[in-house]
Amino acid sequence: MAINTDTFTAGGPASPARPLVVSRARTERRILADRWASRLVVVGGIVIIACILAILFVIAAEVFPLFKPATATFAGSYATSTAGAGPTAGDAVGVDEYREIAYTITGPGSLEFVSLKGGASPRPVAVPGLNGATVASVVTLDKTRLLLGTSDGRAIPLDMRFDVTFKDGKRAVVPAPAFGPAVVLDPETKRAVRRLASGGADAGGLTVAQVGPADLIVQSVIEKKALIGGTRREESIQAFTPEVSGDITALRLDGRGEDLFIGTSQGKVLRYDMRDAAGLRLIETAAVTTKPGASVTALGFLLGDRTLTVGDEQGGVSTWQVVSPPGGGEKRLTRIYEFAPHAGAVVAMTASKRDKSFATADGTGHVHISYGTSGKTLLRVKSDAPGLAALTFAPKNDAVLAADGKGKLAQWTVDNPHPEITLKTLFGKVWYEGYSQPAWVWQSTGGTDDFESKMSLTPLIFGTLKGTLYALLFAVPMALLAALYVSEFMHPSVKAYVKPVVEIMAALPSVVLGFLAGLWLAPVLEPIVPGLFLMPLVLPVAILAAYCLWRLVPLRVRGRFKTGTEAFLLIPVVLGGVWLALAAGGLVETVLMQGNYRGWVLSALGLTYDQRNSLVVGVAMGFAVIPSWPSGRPAGRRRSGSCSPPAAPASFPRS
Repeated sequence: MAINTDTFTAGGPASPARPLVVSRARTERRILADRWASRLVVVGGIVIIACILAILFVIAAEVFPLFKPATATFAGSYATSTAGAGPTAGDAVGVDEYREIAYTITGPGSLEFVSLKGGASPRPVAVPGLNGATVASVVTLDKTRLLLGTSDGRAIPLDMRFDVTFKDGKRAVVPAPAFGPAVVLDPETKRAVRRLASGGADAGGLTVAQVGPADLIVQSVIEKKALIGGTRREESIQAFTPEVSGDITALRLDGRGEDLFIGTSQGKVLRYDMRDAAGLRLIETAAVTTKPGASVTALGFLLGDRTLTVGDEQGGVSTWQVVSPPGGGEKRLTRIYEFAPHAGAVVAMTASKRDKSFATADGTGHVHISYGTSGKTLLRVKSDAPGLAALTFAPKNDAVLAADGKGKLAQWTVDNPHPEITLKTLFGKVWYEGYSQPAWVWQSTGGTDDFESKMSLTPLIFGTLKGTLYALLFAVPMALLAALYVSEFMHPSVKAYVKPVVEIMAALPSVVLGFLAGLWLAPVLEPIVPGLFLMPLVLPVAILAAYCLWRLVPLRVRGRFKTGTEAFLLIPVVLGGVWLALAAGGLVETVLMQGNYRGWVLSALGLTYDQRNSLVVGVAMGFAVIPSWPSGRPAGRRRSGSCSPPAAPASFPRS
């Protein structure tokens, strides 16, 4: 029986199927092109994987130094020109920024210099105007200025600078000390200035000197502008006996000249309000030593003068801040961290001028380098000679110098580029300066030299997840409905443009979107936030109203539009709704929020508005979180606007 190749379909007989004839050469070309395309895809995939691995390697190489442990290397010991003349206890040692010339201030009143590079040391300089007195104490005021206390009740300012010159390509560092006129602090009894504290230089200055076991002298200098021009200098000196039990063993005044901290032999620290020099007020007394009753032997400040460092005779080291208690009330001195203890009493203490690092030394020659923000002791080194008397960081934070009581210096080079990075500071709560309790905070940059970088990744992680969730709440329903509409209802001619555009949007890297959102979009959205929150209310109402009006349009008019193109009529409706929401947002802010939505959010919700917030992230991620949808069948296989798949042609052989 012969089989006829004619077929019958549901619509009637159809023409016989034509055989598909393809030439051999064309087939070979197709096979060759397919092979090359397959190889190209394989090579491209391998290259992409290699690039991703290379990016991972680069990121790991950049991150690895953050977790390298700090190291210290002994660089050598040096002797001053005056054998046996050790430095005065306190801040009586220093070095230039290139670590070529170090100096010490000796008790007999000599400014000694030591070459750290092996060359000839500069000649010592005698402190002028001593007239037989000696240097009894030294305190550092800032990077270059020091204050020397004498044995006859005077204070001599010193500006210790270094001149740097270049000749024939070689650098030469020359000390250039400049002494100021002496200030008489104790004109009557001329007692020795055992300890000095100074602060508030911008307003004229406040100097506190200890001249007895529990006796202080307060010198206040106020500079006022005269009516005609220039400034008028007013000085006052008064004796002051604080309410201490025992002797005064340490003294510190913050840089603002507001709070005076007095350490005692009974293990207490007294905090005095110094804003009114005529009426000093005791604010609080706190027990600060690790063991009750141990004497406070050293006090200091970290960079910024907001964190107090305390050392005691038992070797304990701790940091303290003046913060508000959790329940509110007057600010109190609160312990923040305890550090690794020393083997003996802490005799010297110094702080870095670049970050929150500080160093402590004990009488046995051990030196500890710690970091105030993380609460970790990073390094422990030991000097060959015990009896350290003074300690300092190099200006670039790359070395530590210690001086003993016999005129010898020891230097350690320090490699500690990222002391602020630990797993705790990245993911845990950290007690930062100015905060009442530990918190997760990200703030990598600031506007002052004493700014403390806050590197917690927790707010970034949760902010990203929160922004993604908010974006998904809006993007997923809209994307799915849009995908359904484009795949099943949109006219093929429109779909041919819409689908590639959306796919290009889906290919945009989220990093690029985040960059644009942070630098461009966030400042644009900041002034119109109230209007943005009104858009979800205004736009649905506007669209529903437009739909109702569209149903009132005669059918003959609506029939002129191709299926799916009527959606373009919503563009002016959406734009009008956006304009209405923004206009109403300004009105709502003025009427309900007193014209300042940032202040209203802070007072009503306790939230601080940040320009780069989850709202910005959600808007930006709306361009990236776009689900894929079925590509649909070819346009010619079904009728536009049909919700059901087309029926397959019925074919029956005819006998």
